[in-house]
Amino acid sequence: MSEHIYTYGVEEEFFLSQADSGAIATRMPQAFLHEVRRRLGERASNELLQSQIEMVTPICSDVGGLADAVIGNRRIVGEIAKRYDLALVASGTHPLAEWREQNLTQKPRYRQLVSDFQIVGRRNLLCGLHVHVAPPPEQDRVDVMNRILAYMPIFLALSCSSPFWNRQGTGLMSYRQAAYDEWPRTGIPEFFAGEADYNAFVHQLVQAGVIENASFLWWAVRVSANYPTIELRIADACTDVRDALCIANLFRCVVRAAVRNPSLGRARMSTTRLLIEENRWQAKRHGIAAQFIDEFGTGERLSFADRLEQLLALIAEDVAHFGCEDAVAHARRILARGTSADLQVAEFKRVRDQGATRAEACREVARWLAAHSLPAHTSARFQPEFKPQPSA
Repeated sequence: MSEHIYTYGVEEEFFLSQADSGAIATRMPQAFLHEVRRRLGERASNELLQSQIEMVTPICSDVGGLADAVIGNRRIVGEIAKRYDLALVASGTHPLAEWREQNLTQKPRYRQLVSDFQIVGRRNLLCGLHVHVAPPPEQDRVDVMNRILAYMPIFLALSCSSPFWNRQGTGLMSYRQAAYDEWPRTGIPEFFAGEADYNAFVHQLVQAGVIENASFLWWAVRVSANYPTIELRIADACTDVRDALCIANLFRCVVRAAVRNPSLGRARMSTTRLLIEENRWQAKRHGIAAQFIDEFGTGERLSFADRLEQLLALIAEDVAHFGCEDAVAHARRILARGTSADLQVAEFKRVRDQGATRAEACREVARWLAAHSLPAHTSARFQPEFKPQPSA
């Protein structure tokens, strides 16, 4: 156990906004992309829509290395964006974006996706945070994935950042998850018997001509088709870079805990996956105000705060092993401060209470997001009045 490093890395998706108006930038300047790639190389790429950009870290082996890479990516691209009168926005959805107004990035894979999925592909105006963690090479990754499924709604709740869609509030803390449910092969995966069973399923779909390869499985968590990792995909893009680092480090601890304790998460019932799906709904609807259901059918409901503390107790040894106590402290800080979604809603309400129209309030939320997506921003104004309320 002590010899395996559990290398990890992060992929972050961002929107580009007009710096002055806060409106989403529907076309990415080629000069901007060329300059980003000159600085970051393959660590930066465009996405399905021209209003989006993705940044990835190199493979990291420690907490400090990941922080340097994630913060460095944001700072570099943020500085370049400023020279083009653009701003980086880290959120699951953009409060001013209208999907009908977006322009497709002209790459064969993206053209094929839109051809295959039609309106579902064109509506994919969503940004997420993906975290890769490499378990020991002899470990069955699917077995580990099975045993950590119950914790996926916790990561979603911590990351919620998409309460707006098409210039209006949705009433959900993660509308991104609701919109993403339009795609096939999303949500909580089935419990596979192991990697052989998983690969057989992929082979069936490939043979049937339904997918090209395993990268077309878009579940909340999956085994990577390209790397020897388990990939967390459920999280919204995190406005505060500290939230992203918190989630990445806690997920790394969860993977190690499952390897360290082979009995963890092994007991399940026929309804366990459905109950985890119900908790995913509670998280995307209520965020950190969610009440989670015990996935073993007792009927017990736990507050998110209690569920989070259960998880933190479970991974305490792994937190100490990796030296990521700051991630634990920050998870509790999110609980007290509110998620990005909570803070966006609070900002919207603040501006509306001053007499602004809905459109004007959405514009202020977009500007707020741009101001708080850069790591250099001080945290002083990241504290609108917010107190988590228990969900009904």
